[in-house]
Amino acid sequence: MRIATWNVNSIRTRVGRVVDWLVREDIDVLGMQEIKCRPDQFPVEPFEEAGYDLQIHGLNQWNGVAFASRLPMTDVERGFAQIPGFGKPPKVEHELDVDGVPIEARALAVTVDGVRLFSLYVPNGRGLDDPHYTYKLAWLDTLRAQVESTLTEHRDLPLALVGDFNVAPLDADMGDPTFIHGVSTHISEPERAAFRAFESAGLTDVVRPLVPEGFTFWDYKQLRFPRNEGMRIDFILGSHAFADRVTDASIHRNERKGDSPSDHVPVVVDIDSDGDDDDMPMIFG
Repeated sequence: MRIATWNVNSIRTRVGRVVDWLVREDIDVLGMQEIKCRPDQFPVEPFEEAGYDLQIHGLNQWNGVAFASRLPMTDVERGFAQIPGFGKPPKVEHELDVDGVPIEARALAVTVDGVRLFSLYVPNGRGLDDPHYTYKLAWLDTLRAQVESTLTEHRDLPLALVGDFNVAPLDADMGDPTFIHGVSTHISEPERAAFRAFESAGLTDVVRPLVPEGFTFWDYKQLRFPRNEGMRIDFILGSHAFADRVTDASIHRNERKGDSPSDHVPVVVDIDSDGDDDDMPMIFG
C-alpha cells in the first residue's frame, strides 16, 4: 500500500495537480492538509472519476484536512480526544472544547486495510509570545497523550500520523535564514521537545532513515525554492507495527515546480500488506 501526505494549500486551487499526481504515482491513500474549504465546497468529482473515495473535515476557508483513498475507509474520527480549541467563542453554533473555544479542523483519522491513519495540520504557533504558540504546544501534547494511550492498549496496531507538523526537529531541517533560534517558531526547544515526545509515545519517523536529507516546504517569497532555503516540516510518524512494514519512502520535490504549486510537496511511504487485518481490533468509532 502506498501512503502519502501533502499540504495542498487550497484543494480548489490545485485539484488538477493533486489528482494527476495521485494517478501518476499510483497512490493508494493520501492525507491532505490545508484544504481550505467545507465538505460541500470540496471538488469531489475529479477524485471520484480517478477512483478515489473521500473523507473531509473542513469548517471554513481556513485549515481543513482530508483523505483520498482507493481502498475502503472505516472508523472515521474528526479530531481526537480532548483536542484543544483556539479563538473567541463564535456567534453561531460551533463545536467547542472544554474551555468553550472553537475546535479547528486540523485532525482526521481513518482506518484503511487495518492501518490507522491520522491526517494532521498542526497549529503554526505564529510567534513565541503569541497565544497560538501555547495552543500549538498544548495541541501536540494532547495528541501525544492520545497516541500513547492507544498504543499502550494496542501495541501491535499499525498506526501513522501523517501531515504538516510545523516543526523542524533538527537544525538540518531548517534552511530558511529568516528563522532564528530564540526568536522564531518551528525551531524552538519546546516545539522540538514536543515532537521528540512522540518517540516516547511509540512512534518513529519512518521516512528519514530512507531519505535522510531534503526539505518539504519552501516559502513563495524571496526565491526560497530556487535557493533551496526550505524546511522539513511534513512527516510520517509510525508505530513499530507500521514502521516494520515500510519498504520505501520518498519526498517528491518536483511538485514544488510548475504552475501554481503548493508551497509543500508530497511525502510518500510504501508498506507491505499484512494479511491479518481480520483480527485487527475495532477500537475506534
